[in-house]
Amino acid sequence: MLNIGDFASHGRVSVRMLRHYDAIGLLRPARVDPVSGYRFYEASQLARLNRVIALKELGFTLQQVRAVLDEQVDAAELRGMLRLRRAQLAEAIAADELRLTRVEARLRTIESEGTMSTHDVVVKSVPAVRVAQLAGVAASYEPEDIGPVIGPLFAELCRRLAEAGIEATGPSVARYQDAPEGNGSVLVLVAVPVGPSVRPDAHDFEVLDLPPIEEAATIVHRGPMDEVLGTVQELARFIEGNGYRSAGYARELYLECPEDRAGWVTELQEPVVRR
Repeated sequence: MLNIGDFASHGRVSVRMLRHYDAIGLLRPARVDPVSGYRFYEASQLARLNRVIALKELGFTLQQVRAVLDEQVDAAELRGMLRLRRAQLAEAIAADELRLTRVEARLRTIESEGTMSTHDVVVKSVPAVRVAQLAGVAASYEPEDIGPVIGPLFAELCRRLAEAGIEATGPSVARYQDAPEGNGSVLVLVAVPVGPSVRPDAHDFEVLDLPPIEEAATIVHRGPMDEVLGTVQELARFIEGNGYRSAGYARELYLECPEDRAGWVTELQEPVVRR
């Protein structure tokens, strides 16, 4: 037999962990000295310990591990548990990849500070346009909060327009307002230009005429909107450095939206007034 220290060494676990496994009935020692209380294990118990470690590494709780090893879970249930764990891991990987993309975008923004020119910023008027519109609420104005709201809204608006037999007459537009709920939340307004004959009161979406913007500082962003922060900051530097002040959230005019988001072309149109 092996004492607890030797068994722990062979199993690559701590003595403390073995004591915990004993306490919860997951892996009991083969013998306990009645006088000293020392625990002893048989070498054959290493196989069960290895299965415990393998199942833990898959993300199962100790209660689940015990149920599996004690054959309280049949093959079908085990397959279901493994499929669920696979889905959880895939979701975690996707979330980590998204966070990595955002970190890289912010890093590029930091590295480019002070080196970007403002020659691509143009101040111009934006004409009025009739649009079909849907609204939603995002937790904040940060790209990571806007993205999950704006995509489904545009998809739903396009679906309703198709059902109504209405075709877009120009590039889609997104606008933002402070939400009535407060707490930093933002009202997301997605819109598609439609013809002047589309009636405002005959559909399951809002139809309205967006007012013109007398003066808008505009800049073209190329790439996914998750990486728009650098372009937004460039626009802010132009506004601050050229005697303007912002008069509201920027509109987003989606000029090109191919399947590969790296090829997106979006014009930001921020209303401004002279200071």
